[in-house]
Amino acid sequence: MALTDIDRRLLKQCLARAPGAWKDFVDRFVGLFVHVIRHTAHARSIKIGSDDLDDLCSEVFVRLIDHDFAILRRFREQSSLATYLTVVARRIVVKEMIRRRKAEAWGHVDAHGAALESAGESMPIASSESVEEIALLLENLPTQDAQIVRKFHLEGKTYREISAELGISENSVGPTLTRAREKLKQLRVGVD
Repeated sequence: MALTDIDRRLLKQCLARAPGAWKDFVDRFVGLFVHVIRHTAHARSIKIGSDDLDDLCSEVFVRLIDHDFAILRRFREQSSLATYLTVVARRIVVKEMIRRRKAEAWGHVDAHGAALESAGESMPIASSESVEEIALLLENLPTQDAQIVRKFHLEGKTYREISAELGISENSVGPTLTRAREKLKQLRVGVD
């Protein structure tokens, strides 16, 4: 599908910062982003609530305006704007879901379950502290448990993907990760 004149005009107006252009852009594409977020969450077996949906949608919009609309400026008009934005939004959402999952798994969340951030920046996916913790944990787990932890926390795989790759029951992945977190807590206490 080709770029429509309406989208071409809207994109040019946004990049030129024309009054009301960003609002029109948001109104036109918010439904698309909501669909992408829901579909991505479903495909990755992640349950999201309305707050998560709002946060992820906001993250997509923030990333679109970052660095003077850099993502929108990279659009080469070789597809429809909706197709381009679908791909962009999915990548942003997947990265954010992985970041949040890792933050949650390693206890880097606040009292409301939101991923903690340092100095207003997103927490790095693999901080030196978490890499050390993961290495310590992997050394102290049985081989299959270590594979599950590695695939979930380092590779960002879903329970379903881990199950298929390792030939195990999908229902056994969660309990294995819970045991691994408990083992990490024990190891932390032993180090302190």
